[in-house]
Amino acid sequence: MLGAAVTAGSLLMSGCGVFDAERKTVSLRDRLPKAIRDAGVIQVGSDLNYAPVDFRDANGVTIGMDPDIAEALGRVLGVKFEFHDTNGFNHVLPSLLQGKYDIAMSAITDTRERRDGQDADGRKVNEGVNFVDYFLAGIAIVVEKGNPKKIFGLNDLCGRTLAVKKSTTQYELAVRQQQACRNLGKPLKVTGQNSDVQALAEVRAGRADAQMSDFPVAAHSARTTDGGKAFELAPDQLQPAPFGIALRKEDTELRDALVRAIDTIIISGEYEKILAKWNLTNGAVQNALATGS
Repeated sequence: MLGAAVTAGSLLMSGCGVFDAERKTVSLRDRLPKAIRDAGVIQVGSDLNYAPVDFRDANGVTIGMDPDIAEALGRVLGVKFEFHDTNGFNHVLPSLLQGKYDIAMSAITDTRERRDGQDADGRKVNEGVNFVDYFLAGIAIVVEKGNPKKIFGLNDLCGRTLAVKKSTTQYELAVRQQQACRNLGKPLKVTGQNSDVQALAEVRAGRADAQMSDFPVAAHSARTTDGGKAFELAPDQLQPAPFGIALRKEDTELRDALVRAIDTIIISGEYEKILAKWNLTNGAVQNALATGS
């Protein structure tokens, strides 16, 4: 989980209001910045190519876990959330920092580097962002339905063949696991593929015993392939990290309103229903958490 509940969470009361020091009811909409209240809209930057979190259906309609959560937040806050495709994940945070959107919501892992505005080498590249964390996502192992090979964790891959998309975090994890398996005397064969689809095809064809990918992608594949009859996930996520809604550092008023709104939909049960719809309940958190300066 993401740690102790923030103070805002303890202030939640019934409905969409909280109580201030004078005991007067204050709606969550009133917690929003005036410009957003006046517009009635929160503009969202997103890379709409990441099923089942943010993507488009066959008719071009924006769907996924994030849009559903945003819709629920909109009902609580009394505004609409409008998603805009940034045409590439690498454009999401720069577009936010340039002021094109109010927030960014795009399966963004909350990292110290992003909060501090640093690149992978620790160089300062921008002013950084704040986050409101709302979901946990790690790496998942995908196996045949029924898990006939009894693969429940990394060490169960020893002596097996694993298909993984190349140049990914999970590929690096697989390579590290090869050394652990050698130490156990049961070598792990890793076959690098160009896509998650190709890696899954290796499992389906019997050329690999399992596949690894990001948890949301793996869960979507398990749910949708052959109507959920082809694959399932090993029980535990590996190396889980929080997804966060990104905001500019100065937008603390909006950040605090989002924390309260997320806690509200968690308490109401709406959050859990959304995650269940997308087969993502393993990533649920108990409360929102604001990070950054």
